[in-house]
Amino acid sequence: MTGIPEALARFRSDLDAAVTRGQRAADAAGAKNAAQRDRNRQLAEQAKARQVRPDGHAPTSPDVQRVATGFRHHRGLPVPELPPGGELLAPEKSREQTDANANAVPPRPATGSRAVAGPSGQLPPERGDDEDFSQARILY
Repeated sequence: MTGIPEALARFRSDLDAAVTRGQRAADAAGAKNAAQRDRNRQLAEQAKARQVRPDGHAPTSPDVQRVATGFRHHRGLPVPELPPGGELLAPEKSREQTDANANAVPPRPATGSRAVAGPSGQLPPERGDDEDFSQARILY
């Protein structure tokens, strides 16, 4: 019977050692994860502030961006909206030139600001009240 208490003590000792190793590994992984998140956050802030130098970086491929975005959406994580990689890495003068050469989009024409003539060819009277949506457009 002397073997059972010794085996139980050895089992408890081994179990305590395994739990301690597991906790240490989890703490180390958590610290490594936190450091990586901080580094990623710093890089994202640099990218948003356009402080990234193009000589040492290449834009992420569209496939990798698509997979990463899907991963983050699937897990409910935020997906920051950043300009495309080529635009982030372009030198400042190049961006200014691109912006200067860009075609301006013409303003859209205002629609629905004036009533359409009805079957009698008459237009409803102009009123300054924009809140009145009575039968004027339907009847004329």
